[in-house]
Amino acid sequence: MSPQISPSILSADFARLAEEAEAVRGADWLHVDVMDNHFVPNLTLGLPVVEALRKATDIPLDCHLMIEDPDRWAPQYAEAGAGSVTFHVEAAAAPVRLARELRSLGARASMALKPATPIEPYEDLLPELDMVLLMTVEPGFGGQAFLDLVLPKIRRTRQLIDRHGLGLWLQIDGGVSAETIERCADAGADVFVAGSAVYGAEDPAEAVRGLRELAARATDASPWVHQH
Repeated sequence: MSPQISPSILSADFARLAEEAEAVRGADWLHVDVMDNHFVPNLTLGLPVVEALRKATDIPLDCHLMIEDPDRWAPQYAEAGAGSVTFHVEAAAAPVRLARELRSLGARASMALKPATPIEPYEDLLPELDMVLLMTVEPGFGGQAFLDLVLPKIRRTRQLIDRHGLGLWLQIDGGVSAETIERCADAGADVFVAGSAVYGAEDPAEAVRGLRELAARATDASPWVHQH
């Protein structure tokens, strides 16, 4: 699969979200960070904004729920029109049931892990998912520096996906920029959330294209692609 870029509206101007969505035309997804001030120490936006965005843009919405009790709330984001809904495995009571419910509502089901959460205990869940999101910063705030210590986990996750012959996407979120995206693509990531690297650029749409090209070049040269 060619690399996909999902600009994070956490770095956009919240007063102009429709225009900010238009500014990244050509992006594969629009990443929507939902924070509840419980699971993470920050409060952002929720269902009404997702419903409004769905009407304002044709770019599919990639909702990342950094919230407690995703078993209760995540299905409502699928019903609101999100194309992909990510719940944190640290917060989910019944992740398999939740993933199946999201899929039944027509959304892609995705599981997120904090930097210190290992992937190995969740290997058996992988066939139930469409995507795994590995956080490359601590969830809760935008603009943090990329954590290189997650790179080995990206490689191990890619190996597990390949070992099971799954078509899962492997997304990373946090500190993604022109300086870090190639390392992540080389390690096995193929969906990249970028906030300030896109919305802090003079031309956000051009920034999306540039990041995608860097990721594609690193992917083409990466060992995990050549093993297939």
